[in-house]
Amino acid sequence: TQYSFKEVFGTLVVQKELFDVVAKPLVEDLIRGKNGLLFTYGVTGSGKTHTMTGSPGDGGLLPRCLDMIFNSIGPFQAKRFVFKLDDKNGVDVQCEVDALLERQKRDAMPVPKTPSSKRQMDPEFADMINVQDHCKVEEIDEDNVYSVFVSYIEIYNNYIYDLLEESPFEPIKPKWNNCNTPVRNGDFIPPQSKILREDQNHNMYVTGCTEVEVKSTEEAFEVFWRAGQKKRRIANTQLNRESSRSHGVFIIKLAQAPLDADGDNVLQEKEQITLSQLSLVDLAGSERTNRTKAEGNRLREAGNINQSLMTLRTCIEVLRENQMYGTNKMVPYRDSKLTHLFKNYFDGEGKVRMIVCVNPKAEDYEESLQVMRFAEMTQEVEVARPVDRPLCGLTPGRRFRNQAFREELTRKLEMRGGPINGEPEEQSASEMFLQSFPPLPSCELLDVNDDQTLPKLIEVLEKRHKLRQMLSEEFAKNVLAFKTMLQDFDSGVISKENYVQGKLSEKEKTISTQKMELERLEKKIKTLEYKIEILEKTATIYEEDKRNLQQELESKSQKLQRQASDKRRLEARLQGMVAETTMKWEKECERRVAAKQLEMQNKLWVKDEKLKQLKAIVTEPKNEKPERPSRERDREKPVQRSVSPSPVPNLPPVRLRHRRSRSAGERWVDHKPPSNVPTETVMQPQVPHAITVAAASEKALAKCDKYMLTHQELASDGEIETKLIKGDVFKTRGGGQAVQFTDIETLKQESPPGRKRRSSPLNPDPLEDAADSDWTDVETRCSVAVEMRAGSTLGPGYQHHAQPK
Repeated sequence: TQYSFKEVFGTLVVQKELFDVVAKPLVEDLIRGKNGLLFTYGVTGSGKTHTMTGSPGDGGLLPRCLDMIFNSIGPFQAKRFVFKLDDKNGVDVQCEVDALLERQKRDAMPVPKTPSSKRQMDPEFADMINVQDHCKVEEIDEDNVYSVFVSYIEIYNNYIYDLLEESPFEPIKPKWNNCNTPVRNGDFIPPQSKILREDQNHNMYVTGCTEVEVKSTEEAFEVFWRAGQKKRRIANTQLNRESSRSHGVFIIKLAQAPLDADGDNVLQEKEQITLSQLSLVDLAGSERTNRTKAEGNRLREAGNINQSLMTLRTCIEVLRENQMYGTNKMVPYRDSKLTHLFKNYFDGEGKVRMIVCVNPKAEDYEESLQVMRFAEMTQEVEVARPVDRPLCGLTPGRRFRNQAFREELTRKLEMRGGPINGEPEEQSASEMFLQSFPPLPSCELLDVNDDQTLPKLIEVLEKRHKLRQMLSEEFAKNVLAFKTMLQDFDSGVISKENYVQGKLSEKEKTISTQKMELERLEKKIKTLEYKIEILEKTATIYEEDKRNLQQELESKSQKLQRQASDKRRLEARLQGMVAETTMKWEKECERRVAAKQLEMQNKLWVKDEKLKQLKAIVTEPKNEKPERPSRERDREKPVQRSVSPSPVPNLPPVRLRHRRSRSAGERWVDHKPPSNVPTETVMQPQVPHAITVAAASEKALAKCDKYMLTHQELASDGEIETKLIKGDVFKTRGGGQAVQFTDIETLKQESPPGRKRRSSPLNPDPLEDAADSDWTDVETRCSVAVEMRAGSTLGPGYQHHAQPK
């Protein structure tokens, strides 16, 4: 089996080569404001976690991504808390004063919430992030400031947990007592699962997830390793000693905003902020429970892992089908938290890359084939949307022009001899006050008779005293005026404080009402989310019903088409039967007309014969009298009387054998009731290869196509009259058998009438005897003749007629 991929790496590939091909383009897109998603996918124990984190001395994709980000934005990073993430997947810009206050609060904390980059790194992971490549993005906007936020979550049993959330005890391994039950401790709070929500840009995010602002690769990886990776759920299975039992998602968010026109501070406009994120996902390995021998929690974990991976496959397949065939099927993102969280990426919000890890073990052969088949299919899905970045409208290069201006100003002040910091010296108030007094003259007395020095000194002192009094009076006036100003200022401050207190109370009321409104809206959001889930499940059920009804409709329409075609064939068959029956009855009518004509001719012939005999009797001479045979001779040798002469001369004698049925070539059901009496006549029917039954059954009818019922009853003259009722057997639409009667044959036995002959007296009169003898012969011969129907081959005394039903 062969599979094709965009890039195939051997077993000796180094992490740098894999990073340059797979992850480096995603980091470049991240700094340019685009989103990215990177999966590691494969069978359990195939090296997914090693590919993501690496090993000591050779860092994996995650530390290399962090190192490239901070190498690129290092000199352009904003101070802490300038960017502040809100709880709705957005970011705000704070002024420098608010950011400074938050930094002071953070420094005042006894234990810092986030690890500091100044502390010594943990030797456990120090070698993983010691990347000497110094890879960076070449084209970066130097007029922007950047901040990096990281978060770490896991999806375990289709629930989302925050691995950076602080808990008093380790939530994964609570304390156990001797009875193998967890210790009841009021301080222990089990981890709460997080819920997914949609922001105003229709992007999915985890509500209440801890997001830490980091300023270096060491700080970010320490958050990942110490705060997150230690809490992730791993377990020992038959296939992997440290098997990941959950999907780990490490999210790197990069916030960037332009500087103002002076190039000093961040532009205080929320519309100019760009927030992009890179999600690195370490999927749990797919596994078969019959190989891992999983039981209990391990079995439930494996079931949830395989279910989420199956949902991921289903979403990719539906996207591929929609893209290839132009359909608009609903992608089942909500069937799993994994696909629901990254719904925006599959809809074209950013690039998606997948690294397929394969373990060359013979035991993993079938599972590796499934993994590669799915990964090959995902390459055909390409969904991308353009990203619109906000236009700043300011002059590019303002950051470096501002720095150059400051350096030039400092250099010129140094050249003028001024202070280095550029601030002029200020004289104190006491020095200015002493300079305003007149200088004191020399007070040295060299002569006793010196009368000038003391008067000059007294004059100067008097001037100073007057000046002092003037200054003190002015100072008192100023003090009074200042007191008045202070009182006015105090009254103004009090009034302003009252005003501010009133405003604050109003604001607090507004805030309380807004909080209540927020709580109400959050409850409403939860209710609507619950309703949305119910509606989605209902829509899924309705779609399933719709598909079933469509299939049923198609099957019924096919059935109707088949019935219509059967109906058309039946109509054609019935038309053929009607035509055949019409032709048959036309022939029957012609045969009956011909038989009637023959019967009339026979009657005419009989009448002609009678007339000829009468004519012969009348014309023959009466002197000779025929001899009558004696009674004794008649008794000794009875002579059988012949029937009347047939209209057709030389009739063959009737053989005493059974008549074959007219339908001898077909299978018959010979229905003879138990009360049937054999007639022992020539007309007894014998149907070869017939099924003789005493009672008609569906089983017998199904094997034959003709039916005959033998019915016997007493006639009016006391003889047995036998009727053979015939019919055709055909199948009904319901699957049964039906009989349509077509013919009735009546077999009736009659005794011939007695011959009436006058015996001659002892002394007969010759004339009278001759007349009686002649009349008797004619009468006898006429009475023996029997009228038969035309076409009948029966002997005297029988009637044969067919009556169609």
